[in-house]
Amino acid sequence: MKTSDFDYYLPEELIAQTPVELRNSSRLMVYDRKTKQVTHAIFRDIVNFLEKGDVLVLNNTRVLPARLFGKTKSGGKVEILLLKRLELDRWEALAMTGKRARAGDEITFSDELSCKVEGYAEEGIRVVRFNYRGVFEDIINRIGAMPLPHYIKSELKDSERYQTVYCKVTGSAAAPTAGLHFTVEDLQRIREKGIEIAEVLLHVGLGTFRPVKAKNVEEHNMHKEYFEVGKAACDIVNRAKAEGRRVIAVGTTSVRVLESVADESGFIRQGSGETGIFIYAGYKFKCVDAMITNFHLPRSSLIMLVSAFAGREEVLRLYELAVEERYRFYSFGDAMFIK
Repeated sequence: MKTSDFDYYLPEELIAQTPVELRNSSRLMVYDRKTKQVTHAIFRDIVNFLEKGDVLVLNNTRVLPARLFGKTKSGGKVEILLLKRLELDRWEALAMTGKRARAGDEITFSDELSCKVEGYAEEGIRVVRFNYRGVFEDIINRIGAMPLPHYIKSELKDSERYQTVYCKVTGSAAAPTAGLHFTVEDLQRIREKGIEIAEVLLHVGLGTFRPVKAKNVEEHNMHKEYFEVGKAACDIVNRAKAEGRRVIAVGTTSVRVLESVADESGFIRQGSGETGIFIYAGYKFKCVDAMITNFHLPRSSLIMLVSAFAGREEVLRLYELAVEERYRFYSFGDAMFIK
């Protein structure tokens, strides 16, 4: 299958530059895979489309202010994006200024923080070792910037709007954006309806947001990302699977975690590690019965995953409809519920 098969037309003005004023006031497109019926709603009404007994699976990662701006000894400006922690003071990082972060370079970010580029992990990715005084996370929170996607040109006034209300574990280089629509009140109403909530963890990194550059989909190599699935989540999900109740993943990252740890019967196992799972046409879903997701970039692994779940032609039809109906796209855009 060709990567170009996942192209679609999108007017630039439909790329959401800022979040809506109220998280749950974004629009919601509901698609029934069996009947192919489309319903247009507002996200705060998501509870009306969920059923008692459903399990909602959330990714509780928190975004790290992972953009760091520094200078080399020669005075060259360098921007790096932290991707994945390897050791206490060693990270994989993406150099945003090309050749200016070469192996052996020392980069100073502040009086408290500097690093040395040790080498290369893979295409475009550096391994850096930090030197710092104090608590690393505290320093990053002070001097780091929120790693907004390249297509967002507007300034984000409140950095918490690029975090879900249920985020807990810091480590992502991007937000699991399907979860940005939920409010605390939404989650409370969902619980009151008799819907269980399970939390898993996937630190969003290059595997999620790197574009697919290969000509053919099958040739794309996913960058691995760290995940955790605890006993509590396993118990909730496996009980639902045993009783024939729906497991609904919030976001493609939750989908990838569940499918990474599921057996052929859809039951999941406790554990942690790295996943490089790449879901595209022909994949047989084992655990996930429905998903809440955003509208994704053309040629991305994300639209390929959604297409594997709902069918490429149907997804492209839904995207065309979303353009006609003036839905907002990408990270701060509107949502879809595919059931």
